[in-house]
Amino acid sequence: MPQTDDELLAFETSDLEDWGEQRARAALGGRYGALYRNHLRIALHLDSWAEAEGGRTDVDAHYKAGYTQALQDMAAFLRQTYYLPRGPD
Repeated sequence: MPQTDDELLAFETSDLEDWGEQRARAALGGRYGALYRNHLRIALHLDSWAEAEGGRTDVDAHYKAGYTQALQDMAAFLRQTYYLPRGPD
């Protein structure tokens, strides 16, 4: 069953440097709403992946920390609408 917009936006925002709920909701209602919903679903997957990577014991701690951070950063960028096309909506 597809997630509602509220469910897709139900994530911790305190670590996001450029979070704007108004911008996110406008993106959901705009021309690229379907694309943004897809980005939010990808971000959820990246969260799960980062959590799983954090539990690994078969890799160097620095590698694991960097890899986990990269996954979290990508999720943050997707949530902050960074990868949506720009221009008139």
